[in-house]
Amino acid sequence: MAHIVNHNPATVHPPAGGYSMGLELTQHRRLLFVSGQVPEKTDGTVPEGFEAQCEQAWRNVIEVLAAAGLGVEHLVKVTTFLTDRTQVVTNRTIRSKVLGEHRPALTVVVVETVDSKWLLEIEAIAAE
Repeated sequence: MAHIVNHNPATVHPPAGGYSMGLELTQHRRLLFVSGQVPEKTDGTVPEGFEAQCEQAWRNVIEVLAAAGLGVEHLVKVTTFLTDRTQVVTNRTIRSKVLGEHRPALTVVVVETVDSKWLLEIEAIAAE
C-alpha cells in the first residue's frame, strides 16, 4: 500500500469537514483514476432527493474502487460537484460517514450537471 503523508501546515487555514490540505504519496505501486460517478443505479434509475443521490454516487465510487481491489482508505483525492450550495452540509455528513477517519485531499464545487436529474457527481483518485 502507498505510504500517505498528510500536510496541514499551521500557516494555512485549517481544513474543515474532514480532508487534508495536501496529501503526499510515497512508495505507491498503482494509481486509479475514478471518472465522475453520477447517482444512477445499475438499472439507470436515479434516487429521489439529494441525500439518496449522494449515497448512490458514493456507492458507485466504492464499486469502482472494489473492482480494482481497493477501498476508500486508498483515496488520495476526491472532487465533488454539487448543483446547489444548500447541499454542502449533507454532502459533508455523508462523505464523513463513508470515509470514516480517512482524510484525502478534497475539492467541492457548485456546478451544473450534464443531466439535470443528477444533483451531484463525484470523481476520485486512489493509490496503492
